[in-house]
Amino acid sequence: MPTYRRRPALVSAVALSVLVLGLSGVPASAEDTSTVRINEVESSGGSPGDWVEVVNTGTATVDISGWIVKDDNDSHTWTVPSGTTLAPGAFRALDVETSYGLGSSDKARLYRADGTTLVDSSTWTAHATTTYGRCADGTGAFTTTTAPTKGTANACPGGTGGGGGTSGPTWPGSASVTVADGSNVFGTNLSGLSFESATVLWAVDNGPGRIYRLVPSGTTWAPDPAGGWSSGKALHYANGSGDPDAEGVVVTPDGTFVSTERNNSNSGTSMPKILRFDTSSSASSLNATAEWNLTSDLPSVAANSGLEGISWIPDSFLTAHGFRDEHTGAAYSPASYASHGSGLFFTGLEANGTVYAYALNLSTGGYTRVATITSGFPAVMDLEFEAATGHLWAVCDDTCNGRTSTLDINAQGKFAVTHTYDRPAGMPDYNNEGFAVAPQSACTAGQKPVVWSDDGNDGGHALRAGTLNCT
Repeated sequence: MPTYRRRPALVSAVALSVLVLGLSGVPASAEDTSTVRINEVESSGGSPGDWVEVVNTGTATVDISGWIVKDDNDSHTWTVPSGTTLAPGAFRALDVETSYGLGSSDKARLYRADGTTLVDSSTWTAHATTTYGRCADGTGAFTTTTAPTKGTANACPGGTGGGGGTSGPTWPGSASVTVADGSNVFGTNLSGLSFESATVLWAVDNGPGRIYRLVPSGTTWAPDPAGGWSSGKALHYANGSGDPDAEGVVVTPDGTFVSTERNNSNSGTSMPKILRFDTSSSASSLNATAEWNLTSDLPSVAANSGLEGISWIPDSFLTAHGFRDEHTGAAYSPASYASHGSGLFFTGLEANGTVYAYALNLSTGGYTRVATITSGFPAVMDLEFEAATGHLWAVCDDTCNGRTSTLDINAQGKFAVTHTYDRPAGMPDYNNEGFAVAPQSACTAGQKPVVWSDDGNDGGHALRAGTLNCT
């Protein structure tokens, strides 16, 4: 993040008020714009100048072309350029400094293109030492952030917001991180991770597509020397062809599943798929035993910005915690989805930082989207469900300075960000694309192992280990 210069606050007390209006009077057929909220305000000359950030809290893209931002003076207007849209969960900073400056005691008002329909507003009585932002993103009250996060999720005090800033809540485990593999064992492109047990860790490589069964080797992890796993196994599509760009992996009672962005043999074309593999096979390479092509259900993205993380949450947990099914508009009922196995799959899209939950038909290759979740990050690189705490961890790489968030089911039955953490103090800002939490059985003295995978193989190492509090 850039360094920000601050002007002194004129007064120490800050009063904030937020007004959010519905769109009464708008025809039912009109685009629903009520999901767009002011999310962060820079009033004292940030990077660069003053700006007002907006976020789309909904599940559909909203066209904000021609929308208008005013301060407390109706003659001060800034118009959103034509062709500007907000994808679900997307953040956009509006650089009002090009038209006017925001004062120390001022307001930001967001109007639709007609200039009279007020969508949202925020009022303050002194410059923030950083910025004013909603905590949690898009839904919470405005407060002073711990760092400006222009165009990304807010850095909130206490870790209740999202994750783009350079300073946030301390990692809830040891500050130290150790190398967890031998020198240049994997090289670049190691990505997703998933624990099968305290002594078996799975990893996938995104180019060429490969899967590894890892076991402890002293204080590090190494490819299992047994069962033909000493060099990992190449992955292919169900027909035996292609080179799936394997980004995420999760081991479930229903099999081992891999999230992929594209076929590396045709690397310029996006092809977001979930593939299932039989890792008990003795074959030297593995063909997918089932495929789910999510292309038609996901936003159109660049070939290298598709499905990254994948996790799995059992039906028993979801029903016990009142998870809401956005497809049916009611409490999630596993009986609604034939042949879907015993849980739902949660996938993270790199392009927009959104998490999508699916019921996969394990017999037909069909699927149904059950929920769309805002991660609080501009990109999601891995997802990890921690059964012991019920947290769904969302991981961002060096795009977000290595920050990680927990999401939990709220009173409305939706996953929402509850905390956001900085990377451990001992972890450099690597391009970590994989993250796995050891099972609770591995707890020692109140902490359990976690492992990160570094796509860049910095210093000749792709795996690093740390700890996480067990509760």
